[in-house]
Amino acid sequence: MKIDPKSTDDLSVQIAEAIKDAIMSGALIVDERLPSEAELADHFAVSRPTVREALKRLAAQALIRTQRGAAGGAFVNRLSFEDAHAQQITTSTLLLSMNAVSFDTACEARFALERACAPLSALRRTPDHLAAMRAEILRQSQPGLTDETFCASDVAFHRALVDGADNPVLSYHLAGAVEAMQPLMNMITFTARDRARIIALHQGIADAIEGGDGDAANRILTELEDETRKLARDVFAARMPAQAV
Repeated sequence: MKIDPKSTDDLSVQIAEAIKDAIMSGALIVDERLPSEAELADHFAVSRPTVREALKRLAAQALIRTQRGAAGGAFVNRLSFEDAHAQQITTSTLLLSMNAVSFDTACEARFALERACAPLSALRRTPDHLAAMRAEILRQSQPGLTDETFCASDVAFHRALVDGADNPVLSYHLAGAVEAMQPLMNMITFTARDRARIIALHQGIADAIEGGDGDAANRILTELEDETRKLARDVFAARMPAQAV
């Protein structure tokens, strides 16, 4: 593990990257204990506080865990897709909030990924996945439901559809699309949405998934995408005169 003392990058960042590279390459394996702070400080020729900061960065990425006691120290973590979901959602949310991704780009990505899941979900979904989708449709139909609760239910419905595909890689990539991009879409379009129309589309998707018809589910997802894009165009068009004043 090496760093470049002449680099302008923060030393703690370089050390974290060096350890991360060792984990990714297999030089450091799961559950292996890292050298102590003192040993790492000697190895990299830096202070212990600098090493400590590097370890904090790795812990924040769930790449290592720390234990106290005589047998304690820092250990390579066994990272799972589920553990990585939160980071994926946070990163996607930041990109969207900083306007690094346009609405159309986010919409295109989300529905393209979701259409990849639908045929798999039609084949692999469990009764629990289907029950979760039906429960959210029922919730969305309740009178007096707030916009916030309806939007949260919308996200939960699509999360169940995605998880029904039983593919952790797709679920991981869609964590950002569904749980970061979709709330943004809802926030932009909720005032213009026809709830009855959304519920009817959700019902159609659930029926198709229950019937094992992935193609039908994808056709309805495309309808939902078209509906979402149209609502966004209408909302943006309505804002333009107000912004011009």
